[in-house]
Amino acid sequence: MAGPRLHEDRRSFVEDHPLCVSSSGTDNGEALPESIPSAPGTLPHFIEEPDDAYIIKSNPIALRCKARPAMQIFFKCNGEWVHQNEHVSEESLDESSGLKVREVFINVTRQQVEDFHGPEDYWCQCVAWSHLGTSKSRKASVRIAYLRKNFEQDPQGREVPIEGMIVLHCRPPEGVPAAEVEWLKNEEPIDSEQDENIDTRADHNLIIRQARLSDSGNYTCMAANIVAKRRSLSATVVVYVNGGWSSWTEWSACNVRCGRGWQKRSRTCTNPAPLNGGAFCEGMSVQKITCTSLCPVDGSWEVWSEWSVCSPECEHLRIRECTAPPPRNGGKFCEGLSQESENCTDGLCILDKKPLHEIKPQSMENASDIALYSGLGAAVVAVAVLVIGVTLYRRSQSDYGVDVIDSSALTGGFQTFNFKTVRQAGNSLLLNSSLQPDLTVSRTYSGPICLQDPLDKELMTESSLFNPLSDIKVKVQSSFMVSLGVSERAEYHGKNHSGTFPHGNNRGFTAVHPRNKTPYIQNLSSLPTRTELRTTGVFGHLGGRLVMPNTGVSLLIPHGAIPEENSWEIYMSINQGEPSLQSDGSEVLLSPEVTCGPPDMTVTTPFALTIPHCADVSSEHWNVHLKKRTQQGKWEEVMSVEDESTSCYCLLDPFACHVLLDSFGTYALTGEPITDCAVKQLKVAVFGCMSCNSLDYNLRVYCVDNTPCAFQEVVSDEKHHGGQLLEEPKLLHFKGNTFSLQISVLDIPPFLWRIKPFTACQEVPFSRVWSSNRQPLHCAFSLERYTPTTTQLSCKICIRQLKGHEQILQVQTSILENERETITFFAQEDSTFPAQTGPKAFKIPYSIRQRICATFDTPNAKGKDWQMLAQKNSINRNLSYFATQSSPSAVILNLWEARHQHDGDLDSLACALEEIGRTHTKLSNITESQLDEADFSYSRQNGL
Repeated sequence: MAGPRLHEDRRSFVEDHPLCVSSSGTDNGEALPESIPSAPGTLPHFIEEPDDAYIIKSNPIALRCKARPAMQIFFKCNGEWVHQNEHVSEESLDESSGLKVREVFINVTRQQVEDFHGPEDYWCQCVAWSHLGTSKSRKASVRIAYLRKNFEQDPQGREVPIEGMIVLHCRPPEGVPAAEVEWLKNEEPIDSEQDENIDTRADHNLIIRQARLSDSGNYTCMAANIVAKRRSLSATVVVYVNGGWSSWTEWSACNVRCGRGWQKRSRTCTNPAPLNGGAFCEGMSVQKITCTSLCPVDGSWEVWSEWSVCSPECEHLRIRECTAPPPRNGGKFCEGLSQESENCTDGLCILDKKPLHEIKPQSMENASDIALYSGLGAAVVAVAVLVIGVTLYRRSQSDYGVDVIDSSALTGGFQTFNFKTVRQAGNSLLLNSSLQPDLTVSRTYSGPICLQDPLDKELMTESSLFNPLSDIKVKVQSSFMVSLGVSERAEYHGKNHSGTFPHGNNRGFTAVHPRNKTPYIQNLSSLPTRTELRTTGVFGHLGGRLVMPNTGVSLLIPHGAIPEENSWEIYMSINQGEPSLQSDGSEVLLSPEVTCGPPDMTVTTPFALTIPHCADVSSEHWNVHLKKRTQQGKWEEVMSVEDESTSCYCLLDPFACHVLLDSFGTYALTGEPITDCAVKQLKVAVFGCMSCNSLDYNLRVYCVDNTPCAFQEVVSDEKHHGGQLLEEPKLLHFKGNTFSLQISVLDIPPFLWRIKPFTACQEVPFSRVWSSNRQPLHCAFSLERYTPTTTQLSCKICIRQLKGHEQILQVQTSILENERETITFFAQEDSTFPAQTGPKAFKIPYSIRQRICATFDTPNAKGKDWQMLAQKNSINRNLSYFATQSSPSAVILNLWEARHQHDGDLDSLACALEEIGRTHTKLSNITESQLDEADFSYSRQNGL
């Protein structure tokens, strides 16, 4: 039985091992053994099977196989037997079971693997044989190991808010075997098992569930296998904190001890403070409200009571009480005695058994009475002599046509001035002597020669006082007062001209030296006049700019505000008459009333209206309000400049307010002084002209609100009366401290000129200056030459507020018309064309404008969007208004256009874009040269 079974086993082995058969039986094998020893009846069992292996570079790998009981073990690779000579075999005996253990291994080279081109990886398998049959091991694959250099996806830097989720993606390079990924933070390995907030298991990605400040850093993805290690690009993670407001502090105490003041409270952006580039808090850090503190009232005595009945001690007494008024709110109690007594018997009373005249001699009282009556008599005589002297002096000075008496010279106060008639009936230089007195119609003037009403101005100008006028009637009331009767009121028109006026933040006048005024010459008579301050223009989809020359008022219609294929005739006017806005309480009108229309026109983008004002806004002493007149003629408040609003926006500059609006109408600015340190800016100027009398010269000093249109009205009026500007106007800071304004003429050359008595100094009450309602206020002075040969006049005009600011106007002029040198009253010119349409009306080219808007209109978590554009252009308040616009950047640029209309160049915008361009690469190619070229084109088109 052994023979046939052995033959059968051999046949089976040959079938499975074709490489081992006899050379006579096959083409490629060696002969198997002729006899196979007998073995227990078990199949081979693999103790060790070949493992998958990787060839690194050119180093071969060894595959091992161990089985028992096994008479032979051979490797089959890729379905083919490995030659017996390539096998290395070892045989041993298992002591515990007594079975033979055979171990075989082979080497596989890189070349063998590369030469194989099968449908699957290169593989090898062990086949072990025993007398019962064969057993096969698992297939072990052999691959060439590698790792490519480049990551399929590098992690990207992130900026996330605190407690936000961070996900960093990483796809390692292709490799065999697949690379394992490890994350590094600042070159230190991250252990996700020790930090539950970090997960690195999901597809090699790094996930931080809730970002902490400590999670900021540089993250690197590290990939490695048995061949090499690869590092990704580092990704910077910034965890930022947006600022949050702290709680409001308590309201401060009222800043004034008495009267109207303000309180404020504040908060800080520290809850939390912005960190790592986080956005700053939005909104106001300081709030103010008005407050009123009760003023202390000092007590005052009532009148003395009647004397009491005489007492046995020969005295009677009287009392008074501190009740007129009683002290309130911490006021002082009355000073002095509340009770007094005196003797009531004229010395007849017996005191201590002695007559009273022996105690107090009567001669002492008689002596004091004599001294008292002597003093009173001397005073009466002195007053009589003074009155006679003044009367005689006034009669000696009666050759003047008008006497202007300043009460400050007599009483130090502010009283009346008087017009006196002349005794010489034939003097043609005075009021028409042929006119008969009209006792039925009269106008009495009681006040200083500082006039504000237009009719008063007409009466007090040179042509009214010193020319024969048929419509003025004179009647004598006394030697100190006359009444001027006006039969027909002359019509008063505000004049205008097409000259120029400075705009922007600098409306100052260049210093003029008396010896060299030629560069500033501009003849008043060369300026055309018109009876109405009004301008119009037709605008379409491209927008444009409407300018009211010499007024500081302008209107900017943005590109796209008017729908395509539509056009509107837009007008703009300034009220030159009596203001329709009546101030309430302490409210003051700070600007002209500006009307723009038509009122039924609608715009898709807010337009910008620029209105000049006269408030000094450098200090926080004003509450400035924008008001609009309704169709019923009433005025209602639109907003306070410091308020947060989404309906309109106000940007207050030192000399003008730029308002973004979406409806036309009539607008004006009013101010409510918070403290008595609130300041109105007044423009002071002096004009002069010859009177009908060739020896007289008239000076008129004006104090008007510092707005271009107010001064333009003065210029037009003076032009009408032949006036000449003698010195460049100056600014006077007039405080709301209730102190009056004083105007005086100083340093008049002696023996050449003289001024009429009592008129060298004039005083104007505070209320007439503070609430002037934009009507020109002026004081007139009349000077007389001693001889006609005097042709030069030099003096000083001092305008000052008592306990306030002072300005000196130096007058140095020739009174001869052919030798006069006029001084400019406008420092630069407005646009030659009041209406500008299309691209030439805008300084920023449309192409650059589009790129700026495309860059900044996209929101950014760190505020690197239109908010940054606003901040770089000094727009830091009420940003919520821009957030409601479809294109916040476009509205900001419109505001910039209105604000910088008269700037010399685009430097401010160029600097802002240059700084922002370091962050936004889209703006890096908007160079300063491009903006300079655009500015040159704008200046050339507009004749600047």
